[in-house]
Amino acid sequence: MPLSEQEQRLLEEMERNLYRNDADFVHAVGGVRGRRPDYRAIVLGVLLAVAGVGALIAGVALQLLVIGILGFALMFAGVLIAISPGKRGAASPPPAEPGSASRAARPRGGFMDRMNDRWDRRQEGRE
Repeated sequence: MPLSEQEQRLLEEMERNLYRNDADFVHAVGGVRGRRPDYRAIVLGVLLAVAGVGALIAGVALQLLVIGILGFALMFAGVLIAISPGKRGAASPPPAEPGSASRAARPRGGFMDRMNDRWDRRQEGRE
């Protein structure tokens, strides 16, 4: 079911506020749009993980602790390489907010402040 225009505007406003207020969180979570995965790192990581599984199985079969530990380390390194974010995708700036210059002149609370105020008015029966 598609979102109504009001819901879309509300969602866009929430996204802009998230980019503006919690840029570190957005960057850590990887909320940057348009960044493509690094397929070379994924393939290399998967190959290392498969080689690590083989070495781990060989170490267990041959009862050689060193080979088993090296196999586990290879698996771990392969998974880390496969899931690590690529360095090519530079963080793009957050989406531009229309009319941000006029809003900066007005002292007004953020989205959550307005939502809390509306909630308080509802609870008091004023809305």
